[in-house]
Amino acid sequence: MIDEAFFRHIVAGMRNGVLAYRRDGSLALINDEAYRIFGVTATDADLGRPIADVLRDHPEVVRVLVSVFDLHMLPNRAELRLRPSGKVIGYTMALVRDDAGTVIGAAMFFKDLTRVEQLEERERLRDRLAAVGEMAAAIAHEVKNPLAGIEVMAGLLRRKIADAPEAHTLLSDIITEAKMANAIVQEVLEFVRPIRLQVERTTIRQAVHSALQLADSKARRGHIEVDVRVPEALPEIRGDQHQLAQLFTNLLTNAYEAMNGKGHVTITASTSHADDGAEGRDVVIVEVADRGPGMPRDIAERIFAPFFTTKAQGSGLGLAIVRKIVDAHDGGIDLRTTPGEGTMIRVTLPIRGIEE
Repeated sequence: MIDEAFFRHIVAGMRNGVLAYRRDGSLALINDEAYRIFGVTATDADLGRPIADVLRDHPEVVRVLVSVFDLHMLPNRAELRLRPSGKVIGYTMALVRDDAGTVIGAAMFFKDLTRVEQLEERERLRDRLAAVGEMAAAIAHEVKNPLAGIEVMAGLLRRKIADAPEAHTLLSDIITEAKMANAIVQEVLEFVRPIRLQVERTTIRQAVHSALQLADSKARRGHIEVDVRVPEALPEIRGDQHQLAQLFTNLLTNAYEAMNGKGHVTITASTSHADDGAEGRDVVIVEVADRGPGMPRDIAERIFAPFFTTKAQGSGLGLAIVRKIVDAHDGGIDLRTTPGEGTMIRVTLPIRGIEE
């Protein structure tokens, strides 16, 4: 027979949350993992208190617990979303009986499924985007051919009437606009095309330095100073070197265009431990901060949306592609901005990578 102390150690060491309560609703047992998932601070006085008091910030959980004694079929592998944290737990309920078979309480066994839920939702979103992407790709290909024809025919006509300056200028404008439209179509194709990662061991430092060279060829840097603070000792990650370079290129290009040739951009990188599940994971955090004009909240909320742009010319896909690359690497992205002070975009990438 297991003694009481050994039993307590088993419960305390479990990687699932465990909570037990008596028939009168008083808390009989709760482990550290349960406290962590619920975001409740543990106190020595919790045992014996009503569960409604201990979990007063989670009335949705309390409703499940108090209804158990009236159910014929207890929840098994059910799911529940916690408020206001948004965490998702998977739980199973069980009755506690004494030696005579009388029900004297109940227990909840649960696990933080937030990470699993996020991955499933991301997969559902990818399926929807794939269908839209196929249609967009077909349209883009059909548009690309006429644009190429317009550009070629305008070029031929310009050479034939080289002695007509006004027509020559007009045809040059047509060619320029056709090239711009073709570039937008190409960007649309790049956005809707599924990302197929060539995963390898690589470094953030290498991706950032590649991005600095690419960004200079895509946007006017002018007198903008770029301060790179990426330690050489930063651990390697599992990712696609080309896609990561594209990610940081788009962020830098966006910053350059926002600052109109003058200002300061800082790129910093560090390691951290992200608590996004039962165990969490080690990540690299890269922050690209500029001292540009910043943006109001209503624009900031839409900045990663496809085809949204505040520029006179542009497809609005640069930051949408950034998010797509981050999602493909199973990472996260966040934005902080203040009008008149600048913008900081934080990219979080797992060290072990998506293969694991």
